[in-house]
Amino acid sequence: MKSQVQEGSEELGLPVWARVEAFPPAAEGFGWIDRKGGQHGCNSLDDLAKTIREDSKSIVDLVWTPESKYCRVPEEIEAFAEPIAEVRKRWAEDDFATAKHRMKTLGGGLAVLLAYMAFLAWSQSSKNPDSESHDHLAVILKTFLQSTSVGMGMLGFLIFAFIPWYQAQKRMREIKKLGGRSLPVIPLIRFETWLDLQKAPVTRILLVMVIFAALGQMFFDKAIVGFSQSVQSAGLVKTEYFGGQWWRLFTAPMLHGGIIHIAMNAMALIYLGKRVEVFARWPHVPMVFLFSSLVGGLASAHFYPVKTSVGASGGLMGWLGFLIIFETLHLRLVPKDARRRLLAGVLMTGLIGFIGYNFIDNAAHSGGLVAGMVYAGIVFPKSGSVLRPKPNTTDLVIGSASLIVIAASAIYALLRVAGG
Repeated sequence: MKSQVQEGSEELGLPVWARVEAFPPAAEGFGWIDRKGGQHGCNSLDDLAKTIREDSKSIVDLVWTPESKYCRVPEEIEAFAEPIAEVRKRWAEDDFATAKHRMKTLGGGLAVLLAYMAFLAWSQSSKNPDSESHDHLAVILKTFLQSTSVGMGMLGFLIFAFIPWYQAQKRMREIKKLGGRSLPVIPLIRFETWLDLQKAPVTRILLVMVIFAALGQMFFDKAIVGFSQSVQSAGLVKTEYFGGQWWRLFTAPMLHGGIIHIAMNAMALIYLGKRVEVFARWPHVPMVFLFSSLVGGLASAHFYPVKTSVGASGGLMGWLGFLIIFETLHLRLVPKDARRRLLAGVLMTGLIGFIGYNFIDNAAHSGGLVAGMVYAGIVFPKSGSVLRPKPNTTDLVIGSASLIVIAASAIYALLRVAGG
């Protein structure tokens, strides 16, 4: 059973992010802290409120006032209710305007692509004198379903246009419903702000490994958008794997298909890895990643025995599945809204996988997700404590070994890529 670690607080009835001393000690007078940790003094409460009201780039992270012993998020100070409501409304309006522009631009581009693909399919089908209208439509539909370009276009529209538009519209409705009143103090705001300030060195190490491997792919493939040689050399090429090259299960998660693939996975890696490291402690970051990557690779080999696979998605989905179960077993550690975001991540991944089924390895995603869930369910017992689990000696040893294996996999992947 995991032991709990005392976290040096008189408020042991609260999780660490909800305690008064969760944020840095306050300086004298009035002031605020930006996202990089820089401190900025203000002459008065009105000056501080003005700073918040004019914060167009969301750089005000924490604030302090003379009566504050520690810094706080602005939402916790009643005097800032009006400027916070104003700035949030402005952010929502700006986001909504940007999302509408993307909807028009990307939607128009997608419409043109679909029309072009439909024209080509119709022209090809029309060459058959015996074909009827429904035959033409069937050919067009089949072309859409089998086209990687259409799948990528729809995926880009979903991620960069529709989802931001939906989220912005939802925020606009919430603000309208409040009628100009300040948004309530939500634990999620404090939680996310505190989590953002935490250090996660092991997560950073994993990110460096992935970027290091990506740079190697760019160098040897002499490409940025898409990689080919490196994927064939050390990716999960199923025929080679079934032929005895078992090491591809380890090297494939360290490689990616292109710069967009890397960028999307890197963003997920930073957030999910930090959350695992901060709450479950660092040994489980490499352990869950390695275990989930291997299970995801095995699932991919079983369900997609022909298609080649690369990417850290299996390990990342493992972190996501791990967090869902871990935080459910430790309900008092994180706010409910934060857990809901994880579930939204699963639904979003499922939708992306459905749209991009032709080029996204859903088996690896599903295998990694389930592996992470099983890991959390076996390793961590249910707890009503607000304290984060403390790693034991076994965790430290296996975690270190897992990190070494991941590093060796990245190095070996590049050696195989360099050797052609």
